[in-house]
Amino acid sequence: MEERETGSADMTQAGIVLGSRGLPLSRRIPFARQVADTLRDLIVRGELAAGSRVVERVLCERLNVSRTPMREALKLLEADGLIEISQNRGARVMMLTSAEARHLFEVIAELEGLAADRAVQTAAPEALAGLEDLHAQMLRHYETREKDAYFDINSRIHDQVVKLSGNPVLIGSHATLMLRARRGRYVAIFDPARWAESVGEHEALMEAFRRRDPEQARGVWRQHLCRTGETVADGLALSAESARAAP
Repeated sequence: MEERETGSADMTQAGIVLGSRGLPLSRRIPFARQVADTLRDLIVRGELAAGSRVVERVLCERLNVSRTPMREALKLLEADGLIEISQNRGARVMMLTSAEARHLFEVIAELEGLAADRAVQTAAPEALAGLEDLHAQMLRHYETREKDAYFDINSRIHDQVVKLSGNPVLIGSHATLMLRARRGRYVAIFDPARWAESVGEHEALMEAFRRRDPEQARGVWRQHLCRTGETVADGLALSAESARAAP
């Protein structure tokens, strides 16, 4: 039976919105990469659970796409370190261990701290106004406890601070690390105490931007990421312990 290359109309009818930012399907982005973005988003939000099998047929039906772009998308995710493809066992979503999370966020904290330091010193007024707008949106989503919307805006703030550093090496390194770490950041907001603490740290960062204080910005943001990493690592350790204790 001939496989059909499915396009944006079919994806829309299926109720699927592609892209890690909830963007609609774009003809300017290769189709397989858009499928990969959708799968990446499902992994981040736990709809494709860590350690679970990736069944091509099921995902093709869910996203209403053919096998060819799905297989290309899975190869992209394998290169990102998000899934593992074995000739004998098929594909599985990669597990993130507690130790790996600590190592990841230790480096991310240094990178984002440096980015905040540089951004405070060099960002144009309109760029700071854009950050203020994102921060206000994030606070509204926090007040209404809209986790997905909060996470999307929160991620945009983190990425924008990195972008405003103006350092292409830092930006590229951060993007690579976040492919593995973004799922952990999403999980962290499910801890109510940590979520509230995180919002306070975001406000402290914005205050540093308002005062154009690079030292404060770097310290606040580095601590923010370190604490997030600790929350993620502790949660993963607890999950692993529970799994071992299960009959």
